[in-house]
Amino acid sequence: MDKRNSEKELISYFRGLGLKVNKSTKARGHNGFFLKNRIDVSREVQWKIPTLVHEFAHFVHSGMEPGMEKTGGSLSLLFNCENPVIERELIDVTHFVDKNSLCEKLIQHKKRVQLSIKNYENIIKQDYPKFLRSKRFREFERYIKNSDAKYLLRYDRVRIVKGFWKKEIKIYTIDSIEKDFPNMSKAFAAYIRLRSCQKRQARISAKINKYRKYYLKPSELFARFVQGLYTNRQEVTAIAPNTSEMFFKLLNNDYYGRLKDIF
Repeated sequence: MDKRNSEKELISYFRGLGLKVNKSTKARGHNGFFLKNRIDVSREVQWKIPTLVHEFAHFVHSGMEPGMEKTGGSLSLLFNCENPVIERELIDVTHFVDKNSLCEKLIQHKKRVQLSIKNYENIIKQDYPKFLRSKRFREFERYIKNSDAKYLLRYDRVRIVKGFWKKEIKIYTIDSIEKDFPNMSKAFAAYIRLRSCQKRQARISAKINKYRKYYLKPSELFARFVQGLYTNRQEVTAIAPNTSEMFFKLLNNDYYGRLKDIF
C-alpha cells in the first residue's frame, strides 16, 4: 500500500485488521473519532482520507501506549527519545495541517471584546475619573441594589415575573438598558455592559485554553503529524525535518507496527 491508496482501499485495509469503520455518523461532533477498535468519520467530512489516517494513527498509538486516550500519551515513547525540537516541530505541523489549532477566530473575537471593555471603561471615567476595574464601584452598587437592573449583572437577558398572581412579566436585556431604565446614568449602563464583556472574555479565554490543551496532547500532535505526512509529505518534511527523519527511521524498523503498511 502507498500514498495513492483510495478511501475505499484504506477502509478495506483497516477492516482487515479487525477495526470497525463507520463513515455515516456524527463522530461525536468531531471530524473523526477513535475508541478501542472503532473508527468513526463524520458524514459531514467530504475528503475522508486525512481523517481516516489520523484516527488510524490513534489506533497504532493505543497499541504502543495503552491508556493514551486518557493520559494524552508521551512524545518520548512515540519517538523513542527525549528531544524538545520534536515537540516544537510537531506544533508547527499541527498549525499547518489544522488551521483551527491557531484559534485565530477566537483570538480576534477576544480582541474585539477587550476593545469594547476599554471603550466602556472610558465612558465610565468621564463621570468617575478614579474608576478602576479591579476595585469595587461603590457608587454603582448603591444605585443598583434597589433596581431590577441588578439581574443584568448575571445575565444578558432576564425575564422577571412579579405580582401576586405572577402575571406581570418584564424582560430586560443589556441591549435595551436605556429604554428599560431611562433614569440610569450613561456610566452605570456602561458598567453593566463592561461586566457582560468581562464574562464573555472569560468564556473565550477558557475555550482557547481548552483547544490549546487538546491540540498540544502528544497523541494529537502525533496523529496530525502522521496525517500531514500521508497527505502532504513534502511540505511536512520541510516543516519538521528532524522529526520526519526520526519517524521514518523508526517506521522502517517496525517501531510503529502496522503504520508502516499505509506508507
